[in-house]
Amino acid sequence: MTDPRLADLKQFTGSEEWFRHALNRSVTYTQGARYVAEQVGAYWLLDEIALAQLAVAVVRAQPFQVWKLDVMGSRATLFCEDGNDAVVFTKDISFTNFPEPGITLWFTDKVILLPSEY
Repeated sequence: MTDPRLADLKQFTGSEEWFRHALNRSVTYTQGARYVAEQVGAYWLLDEIALAQLAVAVVRAQPFQVWKLDVMGSRATLFCEDGNDAVVFTKDISFTNFPEPGITLWFTDKVILLPSEY
């Protein structure tokens, strides 16, 4: 990450506090995921991950998920992988102001987190 708003992501190596997702109450997210959402206005990204757990059976079937947001200018693609580099879900994002090149988040045990928080 080169964006100064996300320069401090490496400080998140665990979480002492979890936050319940407003739209999917069975999902929580860590302090690091919350920091990302607050710094760059990306609560929508947490929403995409949490709502996919409800709406996309192939995603829900994966106990460990790697979510990658690849940003190219004002467009992006959101990928969900199964943890073994196999893509199980893809969504085109027609507009975003998320900083390039994007970010990777993990989802496991109903928690959205930064890889460094695992």
